[in-house]
Amino acid sequence: MTSLHTLPVPHPTSTAHEHAWLIESRHTTSEGVLLYVRCGDCGTRRVDLQTFSAMPPAPLSVELHAR
Repeated sequence: MTSLHTLPVPHPTSTAHEHAWLIESRHTTSEGVLLYVRCGDCGTRRVDLQTFSAMPPAPLSVELHAR
């Protein structure tokens, strides 16, 4: 049985997607490894910091969208 007051299920837009980050450059610093990454699908870039090799990197910058 369905209700007359249910909301539609939102569909993702074509611009929203899970980024597939590719490492363009890496540099060792005293804080850890800086990773300059780019999304292979849309070209968005950001800078990440990986403090320990066993931990995933954390974003340091906002995402800069490709034009």
